[in-house]
Amino acid sequence: MYTIHFKFEEKGLEPITLSNLEAGDSILEIALKNNIELHHNCGGVCACSTCHVYIQKGDEHLPEITDREEDFIDRAVNPRLNSRLGCQCVLEGDGGELEILVPDQSQFLGE
Repeated sequence: MYTIHFKFEEKGLEPITLSNLEAGDSILEIALKNNIELHHNCGGVCACSTCHVYIQKGDEHLPEITDREEDFIDRAVNPRLNSRLGCQCVLEGDGGELEILVPDQSQFLGE
C-alpha cells in the first residue's frame, strides 16, 4: 500500500495525506479521485503539461520518465529536475511513500 503526501504551492491550501492506496493508478487519477485540483487539459494522455508536479520523495515507485514526457515537461511552467507529469506517474510495486508538490493551479486555464 502507498501513502502520498500532497503539498501545494498555492497559498491557503493545506497539505493532504492519502493512505492505503494501491498500485496501478496515476498521480493524476489519485488526485482527481480525492478532490485535489490538478489540471489535465489533454485528458491525461501525455499531450500537454498542465498536470505537472514535483516528485519530492518516492520517485523509485514510479516508471522512468519517457522522452515524450520529458518533451512536455520542457513546456511546463517552472520545470525542475524532479518534475513529472501526473498522468504518467503510475504507482508501481508493493507500496511506499511519496511526497508530491503541486504547482499553483491558479496560473493555468482549463480543466
